[in-house]
Amino acid sequence: MKSIILASKSEVRKKILDDNKIKCSVEPSNLDEEEVKKSLLIQGANPELISKNLAELKANKVSQKNLGEIVLGADSVIDLEDKLVSKPTNRIEAMNILNLLNGKSHFLISSVCISLDGKMIWNYTEKAEMIMKNFTQKELENYLSKISDKNLYAYNVYQIEGEGKKLFSEIKGNVDTIMGLPIKRIKQYLENIK
Repeated sequence: MKSIILASKSEVRKKILDDNKIKCSVEPSNLDEEEVKKSLLIQGANPELISKNLAELKANKVSQKNLGEIVLGADSVIDLEDKLVSKPTNRIEAMNILNLLNGKSHFLISSVCISLDGKMIWNYTEKAEMIMKNFTQKELENYLSKISDKNLYAYNVYQIEGEGKKLFSEIKGNVDTIMGLPIKRIKQYLENIK
């Protein structure tokens, strides 16, 4: 399998690729995601379309500077009742998000895009349904107190391989998708590239 470039600074995505023996170097796109999201929301885009667009923009941006190389871009968003829930920028926002999700079902959407010579050649999107238990305010505060800033801002409000899995009564979907990379489909595609 050919080596690829991961257009992301996500340590979890890099680890998933490493664990699956996909050789990759890392080159973050440094895309202004918030600006893109704002623009897409104004145009009426739903969370899935936003996730797909961000994955493609990241992959294409890095691909334009690395001609001839296969570049993987990825993006994950939370979809609550067809509305985008963005990552928190502080702990007050994090608590507001937890209150929004509390006792409800939402989707975590992960999109990936593979680009070559600045253009998308393949993309894929997968959803996982996450059903959050009902918590008291005190329980949510206690949960948040155990989450480091680094994890809170990197993984939205839950890190599924850590404390976050305790938040859910049911998860319907692939753990790799929830962690940001639907790896089975990526491997299938990469294995077919000559």
